[in-house]
Amino acid sequence: MTTFAGVSGARLRQFIEQVEYLEEQKAAIASDTREVFAEAKSAGFDVKVIRQILKMRKMDQDELREQEAILDTYLQALNMTSKVTQPTAEETPEAVSEAA
Repeated sequence: MTTFAGVSGARLRQFIEQVEYLEEQKAAIASDTREVFAEAKSAGFDVKVIRQILKMRKMDQDELREQEAILDTYLQALNMTSKVTQPTAEETPEAVSEAA
């Protein structure tokens, strides 16, 4: 292939073909991912929650704890603390002092 203005046509074609191949792979992986989510949904799982868990698993543990603490603070400020985020009887300060 020829060179024009210092640009090798053969080298440029290699880069373009490599990116095209990677884009095809990315599309195939995205399709596979959609299929897994569809399977999880048909099995009765909440896909939005699964996506949130995946996001959380990617986070640094310190960052995750910080975000959870902020979320809990905001929920408490709005009187929206869910049963899941409320401490159990064993975790309350009263229960801890009684156990001591």
